[in-house]
Amino acid sequence: MAGLEPWVLAGLVLIGLAAGVGITAVGPGGVLVTVGLFAFTDLSPAQVAGTAIVTNVATGLLGTAVYTRSGQLRDPGTRRTAALLAGGAVAGTPLGVLANGLVTGRVFGMLLGAFLALVAVLVLWRRPGDAAAGGTGGGAIGWPVAVAVGAGVAVVGAMFGVGGPLLCVPLLIALGVPVLPALAAAQAQSVVIAAAGTAGYVAAGAIDWPLAALVGVPELAGVLAGWVIARAVPAAALKGALVVSLLALAPYVALHG
Repeated sequence: MAGLEPWVLAGLVLIGLAAGVGITAVGPGGVLVTVGLFAFTDLSPAQVAGTAIVTNVATGLLGTAVYTRSGQLRDPGTRRTAALLAGGAVAGTPLGVLANGLVTGRVFGMLLGAFLALVAVLVLWRRPGDAAAGGTGGGAIGWPVAVAVGAGVAVVGAMFGVGGPLLCVPLLIALGVPVLPALAAAQAQSVVIAAAGTAGYVAAGAIDWPLAALVGVPELAGVLAGWVIARAVPAAALKGALVVSLLALAPYVALHG
């Protein structure tokens, strides 16, 4: 963290807050931490991913707690989906950490930019009526699909340091899971991705702990705010704001790399 300008540090705090809101309000949100660290610091791709993913341990635990309190993770179908996603993540996360070590800074930026655009498309791909499908139930999908989604999301999440909700929530919604159960299941899976990913990046010495704390503390505050927002603000408005943000960031990140 030494050598960073005060405005950069302040910007990273705000990015952490916005990321936390996105995590529990719409799912995709944690990627903002990866984008901020990549764009405003001189960390390597491994350090960016490692520093970002360690913050997801706490946000995932908090997100799991709040969605248990509001009932989504007390639904048997949603709990089953979360467990299957987590099982897939156990296999996929180490592969994502390995994949990160194979890319240079420029390639990482280009892949991250393309990933942001892909997530924006997935968010737009929500089927009619999904935005209004809240409630506590309806979170079950077939086990082969859930395990495959869990593994695939974990590979990408560990590679970029973005945890699970970023990609998992749009995929679950596309598969017919209502918004709130999808958000809840993805929070539980993100704990596994973040914990396993953190272990891998710690072994590689690729985590900047002061920066992780700087971003992670406001991110936790954002998680609580996002949980409130998700239950009070029309999902269509949240989706629109997220898509615009992702599409605006995608070319910048790709060119910055």
